[in-house]
Amino acid sequence: MIIDNKILDSLTAQAKASPRLRMNLNFHQSLDEKCHRFLNAVEPGANIPVHRHPEKEESFVVLRGRIRVITYNDDGTIIDDMVLDPSEGRYGVNVGKNVWHTVEALEPGSVIFECKEGPYVPHEEEGILEVPKRRGKSGVLFGNSAASYSGYSGDKGITLTSDF
Repeated sequence: MIIDNKILDSLTAQAKASPRLRMNLNFHQSLDEKCHRFLNAVEPGANIPVHRHPEKEESFVVLRGRIRVITYNDDGTIIDDMVLDPSEGRYGVNVGKNVWHTVEALEPGSVIFECKEGPYVPHEEEGILEVPKRRGKSGVLFGNSAASYSGYSGDKGITLTSDF
């Protein structure tokens, strides 16, 4: 399979139509697989809680658009605040195990390739860090609380099939 503009455009259209303003295209066939590889189309205003994966690293590579990645200490102070933008030569980042992080789309049509160890564990089980709401670089108010994220059962997205 070739990851081309047709796939990115289709996934972006689904993200824009989603109330969550994001959509995955999973290359793994099950949430129980050992390696999760997927495209994640993220639109400005998508609420991605500050979370961590205690036993897993996570890699982000921007295929299109601009993405802000913020990492935090346990007390909510920012460790690093970086903008990934392929047009400026900043393509991706690897977030280490147990590091609090979030991403923010800075422009419409942004798509990330993500890779992390499986199986899937809901953020509620791994932890959501309370941080104050603030205006992001996209101008959208974001931040999170566990209460605003409760009840979400996982980003199952779309699983790759031969007819995508």
